[in-house]
Amino acid sequence: MTSPSNITVIISTYNHRRPLELCLAGFRKQTAPPGEILIADDGSGPDTRALIARLLPTLPCHARHLWHEDHGFRKNTILNRCLAAAKGGYLVLTDADCIPHPRYVEDHAALAEPGFWVQGRRCYLGETASVALAPGQKVPGLRFFLTGKMSGAAKGFRLPLPVIRRDTGQRGIIGCNMAIWKNDLFQINGWDEEYEGWGLGEDSDVGSRLYHLGRPRKFVYAHAILYHLHHPILNRDHVSRSQARLEETIRTRKIRCARGVDQYLM
Repeated sequence: MTSPSNITVIISTYNHRRPLELCLAGFRKQTAPPGEILIADDGSGPDTRALIARLLPTLPCHARHLWHEDHGFRKNTILNRCLAAAKGGYLVLTDADCIPHPRYVEDHAALAEPGFWVQGRRCYLGETASVALAPGQKVPGLRFFLTGKMSGAAKGFRLPLPVIRRDTGQRGIIGCNMAIWKNDLFQINGWDEEYEGWGLGEDSDVGSRLYHLGRPRKFVYAHAILYHLHHPILNRDHVSRSQARLEETIRTRKIRCARGVDQYLM
């Protein structure tokens, strides 16, 4: 367990204007706000940047926008810059196309445990549901499920107690709902900036290197819930290269990546 005030939430984004507005509205509605929110922006254009400038002062905690120019996929670079800047001792990672349950931060604070990292789940909202939601509106999960507008329902309902499995598995590692002690991320040198594209490898690489460090995960259902908004599938031409890089990390039991957060530490 940790205090919510010890949590830095890092939200990854790239030209996610409307989804980011829904995401940030969800963080305004938390039962226990985090100590800090950092927006890790991989080069969004002026419309998204203007939205962020307008919404940052409305958040219930200290909040910053970290941005760099758009030179292709450099999500891991901006995540490392956020890791270097984070004030909290425990980091909760999510994406701008995810809406947090109102008890998301509260749940992650309760799930935190030294020697482990946490892998939460996400359910999927269909296109109709994603378009219909207004910023700050509570996600009507049961209605969306019964009308076929939400899938992955086992991951979308909060129960009185979490369902937890402790393991070192590869299945289910997703970067949009991870929570990791900052010092553990420093020990593995953060995110590997050699990864070239979205969707496979970069998050599993972090999880694998945490395993090699001796940090198994708490694989959690029914608490720390996210609602993932519908969007088109992005280009994945890089997948074979990313898969090969991940397999090499697993084979060699690598702990530290060569190009990581240490570039940004003073």
